[in-house]
Amino acid sequence: MSAGGTGQAEPDRGEAGGVRTALAGLTTRGRSFLAAGIAAAICAYVLGQSDLLRVGLLLAVLPLLCATVLYRTRYRVAATRRLAPARVPAGSEARVHLRMDNVSRLPTGLLMLQDRVPYVLGPRPRFVLDRVEPGGRREVSYRVRSDLRGRYPLGPLQLRLTDPFGMCELTRSFSAFDTLTVIPRVEPLAPVRFSGEAKGYGDGRQRSLALAGEDDVIPRGYRYGDDLRRVHWRSTARYGELMVRREEQPRRSRCTVLLDTRGGAYEGAGPDSAFEWAVSGAASALVHMLERGFSVRLLTDGGSAVPGEGGDGFAGSGPETADAAGLMMDTLAVIDHSDGTGLSRAYDVLRGGNEGLLVAFLGDLDEEQATTVAKMSRRSGGAVAFVLDPDTWVRETTDVPRPGDRHTERLRLLREAGWTALSVPRGASLNALWQQADRERSGLAAVSGEAMG
Repeated sequence: MSAGGTGQAEPDRGEAGGVRTALAGLTTRGRSFLAAGIAAAICAYVLGQSDLLRVGLLLAVLPLLCATVLYRTRYRVAATRRLAPARVPAGSEARVHLRMDNVSRLPTGLLMLQDRVPYVLGPRPRFVLDRVEPGGRREVSYRVRSDLRGRYPLGPLQLRLTDPFGMCELTRSFSAFDTLTVIPRVEPLAPVRFSGEAKGYGDGRQRSLALAGEDDVIPRGYRYGDDLRRVHWRSTARYGELMVRREEQPRRSRCTVLLDTRGGAYEGAGPDSAFEWAVSGAASALVHMLERGFSVRLLTDGGSAVPGEGGDGFAGSGPETADAAGLMMDTLAVIDHSDGTGLSRAYDVLRGGNEGLLVAFLGDLDEEQATTVAKMSRRSGGAVAFVLDPDTWVRETTDVPRPGDRHTERLRLLREAGWTALSVPRGASLNALWQQADRERSGLAAVSGEAMG
């Protein structure tokens, strides 16, 4: 039996191994027939009953014959697996489609399929396929669902063959498997502007004019569809090919999403833990800012940036944006606690230049870590921090922190440094906090305007 699509079925090697495999595949019915036949043959020999001997031989030969025929039968079966979709948010379902094609000239017998799936995705699916004609095709599907983000292998697919009498079953495994990526939950966010932001937001994209004079022209190669009136003849003569003027170059607003993954900053585990809320919040912010047309990157406390391509590490434009978004979501699907204790590496990345809007999801902070975070706002056009309140997440309540406690002091320090810092109690809605952050920044901008007036 051969297989395609999901890989080649693994054959048994050697006659001795084949005999052992065939005998090991005998079902309870086959073993019972074989035992009954041997017992009848022994009784016939002892009692001298030739008729009983014939019955015993028939009972013993039938399961052996079925095992031999089944083992010698060479089906050519191709199998393919398709995930729809291959990347799914936590708590949502994905459907797995299996297709079996009989590419041989012989019809198959009864086929039983079993696909291996991790226990977190549900029970192992099993299907029974009746006779498949030569060149025929059978399609089946099943659903998988996980509340835990991660990457889960599906497969390899197992094919179990059986004879019409149910005397023997042989299992063949395909070698290949597919991967289902369960990404964090994404919460839709309101299209706010974060008033008072220094770097422009959303619709207010900056554009830098490249055509300031004849000597400042930045030419590029001619592309199909370009207006011939934009051909720059001096550059064309210099380079020997058509060159056009690049009259303006769009500059996308930037946004850095900082995710604190320090193991000591969070307590608890599971889908409803504080760390999972922070991961889901980072994913929601990334998707929202990409939809708004921002150039986005994901930064962790260890200083690693995703997508990390190019000189600044931000996602590109056009088709590159979709690839970068998929890469960032795949990273969040498998991200785990880091062994770090500080946020200095992330600060080293941020202090290299003006990074536009900075959105941070932070766990518990001590005084040194809060001081480091406070300095991050100096290099950003706007800084918004969602700081998880460790007391409410541990006590499983939504009590407001008492004035003067550690958590309140950290928030005050960040706000004095220019952050819009919000406390995140257990069960809080990110969208509500997102709009609250906009209102607070609007209020600060209004107060600043009155003070200047």
